[in-house]
Amino acid sequence: MAAVKFILNGKPQTVDVEPRMPLLWVLRDTLGMTGTKFGCGAALCGACTVHVDGRPARACITTAQSVAGKKITTIEGLSADRSHPIQQAWIEEDVPQCGYCQSGQIMTAAALLAKTSHPSDADIDEALHGNICRCGTYQQIRAAIHRAAAIGRGAK
Repeated sequence: MAAVKFILNGKPQTVDVEPRMPLLWVLRDTLGMTGTKFGCGAALCGACTVHVDGRPARACITTAQSVAGKKITTIEGLSADRSHPIQQAWIEEDVPQCGYCQSGQIMTAAALLAKTSHPSDADIDEALHGNICRCGTYQQIRAAIHRAAAIGRGAK
């Protein structure tokens, strides 16, 4: 066990965990942040996507020790009141069906929008490649990302 310090959703955290423990289990089991989902455990589905220093990362293969001193953002930290443009658009476009993959999809989309304010379909497809939605809501996801980009640019 080791004390691992990082910033989680803007707040300093110290956890006493096995250094090689996956960040996913640190978040869910140690810190009670259950918005980050377990999907495959092999970084293949995207359900566990969080931001590490602003970049999307698969929490199922990211170790606790590798995030020491870094800023972690989970779905809970994106906004407290669903006011982030991607969350607004997700609701407006009625994206979720089962909802299981949605936090990973949203976190990946938020990272895309942070670097590309007007993404093309190709940009969206590339960014979300590897984020699996078993319900097949890919068209709604793409529409929501375009809608979020418009919201972010001040469009109604």
